[in-house]
Amino acid sequence: MADSDTFAHFIRRIRAGDSEAARELLQQYEAAIRLEVRLRLRDSRLRRLFDSMDICQSVLGSFLVRAAAGQYDLDEPEQLLKLLVAMVRNKVAYHARRHQTKARDHRRNVTIAPDHWQVAAADPSPSEVVAGRELLHEFRQRLSEEERLLADLRAQGKGWAEIATELGGTAQGRRMQLTRAVERILRQLGLEQDSPE
Repeated sequence: MADSDTFAHFIRRIRAGDSEAARELLQQYEAAIRLEVRLRLRDSRLRRLFDSMDICQSVLGSFLVRAAAGQYDLDEPEQLLKLLVAMVRNKVAYHARRHQTKARDHRRNVTIAPDHWQVAAADPSPSEVVAGRELLHEFRQRLSEEERLLADLRAQGKGWAEIATELGGTAQGRRMQLTRAVERILRQLGLEQDSPE
């Protein structure tokens, strides 16, 4: 994805829910996301509580849903990487704060003996789950008809002013309507914390 036309086409494919584009996203950015998660989980007590793959899956799922709704205007791969890193930073910070707020004592975590370890299921890997269309399908099902229309127009690359002219209202109002819908659904799907990314 060296030139801007290729990257713009890639983002359009992501917005359209193209599962092959989601796989490309995973191949190109998953390692960087997991590295950032590990760097953010410096405290060994937090590393015991949070798996880098779970946070990676949450970040990618959140990104795919938000991108499909047209929330991001990305012109180059560096912007995408910065966005994903910022999302990791926010998710790790949120989970660490949430854990501390609930007055959980890291020192009270008990080590589990190897004979009590649970073996990972033979289900698809988190990367395969995120890459599927199921997430986007579930997201779209939870949108109202008007919210779905906003997401479709935005995913087609239309600007907020153009959407407001077509549907009525203000550009800012329509943008906020879709933003609130996306945040609501991401919380329902367990991909989003209470504060926006």
